[in-house]
Amino acid sequence: MNDRTVRTISHRLSLRKPQSDSLEILADVLGRINLSKDSDLDATLAAIRDAFPSVEAFEHDFPSLCFALATGVGKTRLMGAFISYLYLTGKSRHFFVLAPNKTIYEKLISDFSQESLKYVFKGIAEFAANPPLIVTGDNYESGVGVRFEGGRSSDLFGSDVHINIFNVDKINKEESPRGKPRMKRLQETIGESYYAYLSRLDDLVLLMDESHRYRASAGANAIDGLKPILGLELTATPKTVGARPVPFRNVIYNYSLGLAMADGFVKEPAVATRKDFDSRSVGEQELEQIKLEDAVHHHDHVAVELDRYHRTTGAPKVTPFILIVAADTTEAKRLREFVESEKFFKGRFKGKVAEVHSNLRGEESEEAMQRLVALETDGRTEIVIHVNKLKEGWDVTNLYTIVPLRASASEILTEQTLGRGLRLPFGKRVSKGGNEEFAALDRLTVIAHERFDDIIAKAREPGSIVMKALEIGEGCDISATGATLVNTPSIAEMIVTGAQPEISGFTEQPRPAFVFNSPEEGRAAEVTLEVIKRYERKLGSAEALRDTAIQQQIADEVRDLVRPIQGTLEGVVREPRIDQIVQTVAVTVADRTISIPQIVVLPKKQVTFTFEDFDLANLESVNMRPIEDGLIVEDLRTQARVYLARAIDDPREARPEDYLVRYLIERNEIDYDAHAPLLYKLAGQMVARIRSYLADAAEVENVLLRHGRQLADLIFAQMMNYYRETPLGEDDYEVTVTRGFTLLQAQPMNVPQGQRVRDFRQAVAPLSDTRKHVFGGFKKCCYPLQKFDTDPERRLAVTIEGDVSVEKWLKPGPNQFRIDYRSGEGYWPDFVVETKTRMLICEVKAKNELEDPTVKAKAAAATKWCKTATQYAGGAKPWTYLLIPDDQITGSATLDGLAAKFSTS
Repeated sequence: MNDRTVRTISHRLSLRKPQSDSLEILADVLGRINLSKDSDLDATLAAIRDAFPSVEAFEHDFPSLCFALATGVGKTRLMGAFISYLYLTGKSRHFFVLAPNKTIYEKLISDFSQESLKYVFKGIAEFAANPPLIVTGDNYESGVGVRFEGGRSSDLFGSDVHINIFNVDKINKEESPRGKPRMKRLQETIGESYYAYLSRLDDLVLLMDESHRYRASAGANAIDGLKPILGLELTATPKTVGARPVPFRNVIYNYSLGLAMADGFVKEPAVATRKDFDSRSVGEQELEQIKLEDAVHHHDHVAVELDRYHRTTGAPKVTPFILIVAADTTEAKRLREFVESEKFFKGRFKGKVAEVHSNLRGEESEEAMQRLVALETDGRTEIVIHVNKLKEGWDVTNLYTIVPLRASASEILTEQTLGRGLRLPFGKRVSKGGNEEFAALDRLTVIAHERFDDIIAKAREPGSIVMKALEIGEGCDISATGATLVNTPSIAEMIVTGAQPEISGFTEQPRPAFVFNSPEEGRAAEVTLEVIKRYERKLGSAEALRDTAIQQQIADEVRDLVRPIQGTLEGVVREPRIDQIVQTVAVTVADRTISIPQIVVLPKKQVTFTFEDFDLANLESVNMRPIEDGLIVEDLRTQARVYLARAIDDPREARPEDYLVRYLIERNEIDYDAHAPLLYKLAGQMVARIRSYLADAAEVENVLLRHGRQLADLIFAQMMNYYRETPLGEDDYEVTVTRGFTLLQAQPMNVPQGQRVRDFRQAVAPLSDTRKHVFGGFKKCCYPLQKFDTDPERRLAVTIEGDVSVEKWLKPGPNQFRIDYRSGEGYWPDFVVETKTRMLICEVKAKNELEDPTVKAKAAAATKWCKTATQYAGGAKPWTYLLIPDDQITGSATLDGLAAKFSTS
């Protein structure tokens, strides 16, 4: 495998883990087989099956592999990665990308075009100056895709790579009395059909988007006729379509929707019902109306949360919409008339509803599709009514509420129903779920009162798309032989106590020259370690343990602690050599410990703050409605339950504004005595907005009672834009070193039974499995064993170990080293390194993560920590923080070079 090329593409294209795993697998496969038109299919299949047993057959007349990736993970970008790898490694210059319908065909053309914001090759330097030539079903007849003699491209810029993008209908039409499909007809400009020209290319690679659509006989025969050297299939549903679907037998990688949900790449699907509601107590039409009304309640809740997130974080503003799934076109028309009528929220949605359904030929109208495509940008559509399932290719990020009318639980829990709205509007989740702030932005909610219990039960069944799948076996999520806890003592503890980690393949460490003469001396050594731990708060660093006066103090305490044991054995057991034992243990700890100070920073004086006067903006986005009964929203995967509305017996307030003020004064930033005039002014503006669209005081109170906290949060988000606080200078903080060092404790590791220690110099294949292994063989590490989250971390350890200036290093475990970067939140860095002249904190991050706000916040906090540690910790060596892009950790990299480039101080 060409690891460097895989890493380069992964970083340049900012691939997610499932995408980079797929690229690694492709690279592995290409290292095992020979790509050519005359390759032996049976031998090729056998070579692939040896490494990937799930591939039982190619199911085509050429090697074809299916990568099954869940909706929303990014199949189009993965195509770009595949093409980049095949070109950069010299495997192919000609590619044929197949789309199942016009919608995806047009989307692919856009994504492969340089001017697109979603350009799939953005970051690939080789394509920046000389981009691939895009040949489509609309321009191929001009001859643009045919090379001149000698292989030179026919386009103006002489593109080296040709990418053909075609709708499957262009090639799969059978011959008829009207003749052959246009693509198979003779073109006089090239002396043959374009289809025949492509089939003669000796390096054509076929990429099939939504490949489950091509298994019908006509499509399959047309695809085989292109005679590619390799087929790469991408789909979220690796099985044939029809009444009796058959699973694909060429799936080499499967990343399910359940995994995508668990890993946070898509929204969490949830089901909602009205609290204490019995759907059998109402008629069908009344139930339908209740569901539609509650969909609007949920929609308004999400709209406010999206607006608040936009104001709080500065993220782009997102306008949500509701999807109503109707049973047929007659029902769709009736629903539209009702939803746009005065009977439904007083005509609020008139002109804001899009009705989309199939015509007699089964194709969505161009006008309807244009409105669907524009949903994310124009904000003029709040409700979409569609008949049955939407086609592949229509995936939006701002769908938050689905109302499936007369659908079963099985129909609702499908990727066709849920998959259209699972994409995240901000590219990642913004909360941790449950009741956490902004959790509604990471959730896709189905309003299904009469199916609530059925859907929850169905979601918990094995194989449900919302349940994470775990694999058992060698190299899988769970070891078939079970797991064991390996306690890894520090090198210092091993030297003093003789403790060794119990794991296969570990080489026992040599003991020091000083030998304990009895069990009592061994016990005295262990007591010495316990006493030294008490000196963490007394000493400036572990280096102070070399001081003979400090050693004498420790020796006196050790004598007092071991004396009762000596008394019971007096005259039988020789007294331990306390002074020599203490000296040996103290020097060993000093030699094998990195002195990481524990620093507390507190302001010396009171911080004063205030809010500037202002008026609330964009109140038109507030459309909360009265709710007679609370809505219950339950996440299908985690079973976390959220109540959208508050209980009716909440305390009543005399003034409407107090329903908002009572939540505002809970905030630490707000002082009621100082800020009361502004609070009541803003609360009054919010109350006035609510009164403007509701009928009477009872409805106003209902909204304030049930949505008071959310409305108060919206007010507070705007208040923070006008928050001003008296700045404190560096001299206004008091810095205290509470510990000069921390004695290294044993690190517990979860290890599959029978797993051996790996040499840290050797990479794992695939690289994504690095975190599953335990590594050893270190000379300078403070621990004999370490785990790495990523291969770049392992490579940095190789660089550190080989650097002559390094004295010792470690990867801090939980609670060993914490840097606070937000109020109440802390993190422990990847590496701490002590060289002959300085102390380094090293953090390894993927290049695409360097601008992440959390990464930047951690870096800022760590930089300040280093400055404080250098100034106050009393050590002779200064501290420096390095934020290292993982693609910069190469075989030729040095620690000094990395420090020169990536120091943040």
